[in-house]
Amino acid sequence: MRRRHFLRCGLAAAAGLSRAGRLGAVTGTATLGLASVVARADSPASADIEEIDFAWEDRARQRPVPSLLYLPAGSAVPALRPLIVFSHGLGGSRHGYRYLGRHWASQGWASLHVQHVGSDRQLWWGDRNPLQLFGRIRDAASEAEAIARVQDVRWAVDRLLDGELAPRIDAARCVVAGHSYGANTAMLAIGARLRRQGQTVNFADPRFKAAILISAPPFHGEGDQAAILSAVQVPTLHVTATGDEIRIPGYYSNASDRIALFEAVGSPRKALAVFEGGAHSMFTDRTGPGGFELNAKVKTATQSLTTAFLRSVWPGDDSALLDWPR
Repeated sequence: MRRRHFLRCGLAAAAGLSRAGRLGAVTGTATLGLASVVARADSPASADIEEIDFAWEDRARQRPVPSLLYLPAGSAVPALRPLIVFSHGLGGSRHGYRYLGRHWASQGWASLHVQHVGSDRQLWWGDRNPLQLFGRIRDAASEAEAIARVQDVRWAVDRLLDGELAPRIDAARCVVAGHSYGANTAMLAIGARLRRQGQTVNFADPRFKAAILISAPPFHGEGDQAAILSAVQVPTLHVTATGDEIRIPGYYSNASDRIALFEAVGSPRKALAVFEGGAHSMFTDRTGPGGFELNAKVKTATQSLTTAFLRSVWPGDDSALLDWPR
């Protein structure tokens, strides 16, 4: 049976948080006070997290791949940690999304945040001429850079698993995650397929057994998203908000695109969470529209939601996801 779990989350006001669950058919609706949700979220044990900054370079491509690893602190006999590889959005960096990296590490995961030098924070630097910025955005959103990003992810996993930390990483339990442009990168890594010159282009990395897709935009310039995403078969978690709008020169995308992508993914195991209100940037470390309180609540809820999803993948316990946010 195809399993689709929908979560509708009211975070625009402090009145509460609602959850509607669907597993083939609607099975129930529950409402929980937002304060309770925040109080029940897992709290990172910051003293028990290592942050390791890598100045990596893929010499074959002559491309730097700087990365930041959040790792549960080891002991005399370190535990084998499952791995999340995170791809940032347009203009981001490996130092962003700390609230996710540190949270996942506090829950026992290694979280590797990869920086994509062709579409990272340097995009916003340089000439203030808007025409120059438009050109940089165009280059950062090009097909060549989209391909380079997914190659960054594969190379970073290879490098980590070939390095001295490999004995602390469980290569059999890997998840890819990303926000915005990074969600596109993650989708390519789990089997999204494009047609070019009559050939199928496939960048799937079989090591990734699941994906967390936050504010995923459609593949730009591609008409049939289902044709691209129907081959994706790993479990996926999709997170968005009703106010999740992308506005950059020459491009616009709203929350309906995120929902359409969720529908287009072929995986029999997928979940969608839609926060009420908010904005595209609230999933980054920036405060963004809506103010500090709303953004903090969304981040806390996203932490607990992603934890519930990860537990549904390993060890395979769906109860936390089906009961979320309770």
